[in-house]
Amino acid sequence: MTITQGDQVPGDPAEPGNGSGTTRGRLSRRPTSRRAKASDNRYPAMVASGLMALALGITAASLPVPYVVESPGPTFNTLANDNGKPVISVTGRETFPAKGNLDLTTVYVDGGPNGPVSVFEAFSAWLDKSKAVYPEELIFPTGVTKEESQQESAVAMTTSQENATASALKELDIPFEQKLRVADLADQSASAGKLQAGDVFASVNGKPVTSLSVVQEELAAGKGKPATVVVTRDAAQVTETITPMKNAAGKFILGVLLQYEFKFPFDVKISLEKVGGPSAGMMFALGIIDTITPGDLTGGKHIAGTGTITPDGVVGSIGGIGQKMYGAREDGAEVFLAPAANCGEVVGHIPDGLQVVKVENLAEAREAVAVIGSGGDTSGLPSCTSN
Repeated sequence: MTITQGDQVPGDPAEPGNGSGTTRGRLSRRPTSRRAKASDNRYPAMVASGLMALALGITAASLPVPYVVESPGPTFNTLANDNGKPVISVTGRETFPAKGNLDLTTVYVDGGPNGPVSVFEAFSAWLDKSKAVYPEELIFPTGVTKEESQQESAVAMTTSQENATASALKELDIPFEQKLRVADLADQSASAGKLQAGDVFASVNGKPVTSLSVVQEELAAGKGKPATVVVTRDAAQVTETITPMKNAAGKFILGVLLQYEFKFPFDVKISLEKVGGPSAGMMFALGIIDTITPGDLTGGKHIAGTGTITPDGVVGSIGGIGQKMYGAREDGAEVFLAPAANCGEVVGHIPDGLQVVKVENLAEAREAVAVIGSGGDTSGLPSCTSN
């Protein structure tokens, strides 16, 4: 039987020159089936590719990067308790209760020896104005371990507590004994072969060494001329003539690493767990002053701050001041005491509702707290925007 062109299966297109309609109808359906099948195969492939890309993205975001993230840490009131113990306790001298806050501030540090941060964590911190991101090498020495970092931080904390006690007593004109001992000699030291670890400074150019400032002032006045240095070594006095060297800052130095040894007329103990570093020195000193003097220095106000302290009461710069300001404000502080040396990092980064007072030494910090505590006009206190 001959099947004419008019016998095509309904719906199948006829293509001239392909023979019968039936044949043309069957051939015309096969490509359509293959396209549908190909589409069905492409869908799971696309899904698989998308999932793989997502997995790769997640993996990439979790990869560690050589950065350190600093974020606001907790604050601690030096006039209150921590874990049931007074932050500052004094024995051998009368103490006076205080109601206000003199908060020391802290920073959480992620990255470096504290554990890696991911790309996502670093990027998120970049977008958060309360956090800061730094290359790892700017914060930690290359190769330092977590244990070494913690040990260094603990030593710095102990030193800051001793310096805080010394500076507080000096501010209050309470006498105490202090010695300046040689801890080590620097590389290519001007004192090589003349001074050694354990030597205790007695005098420089005839002036008794009661503090580091005496040594520094004598060397500066000599302008590089040989200095007569007397030290106590093994219970005997040793006299050496040493020609100081200039350091990178242009100051004349003996090239020795020094440490203080104190003997105070009463005991001051500072108890603070899991906090290290030197930056709480100024707030410790203010807390000691308020603890051993009558009245309430803060007047019940909430004040926070940061800054290293020397036994002579000089307030030094610290790291992470932006994060410390945010942490202080979050915990309710209205006034923040900042080292003058950190003013460049303060301007433009002050949280709303926080007044920042610039201080260069303990006397200025104490005066600022007294003005705030008495309810005086704080607009005249020095700030990082003033000349």
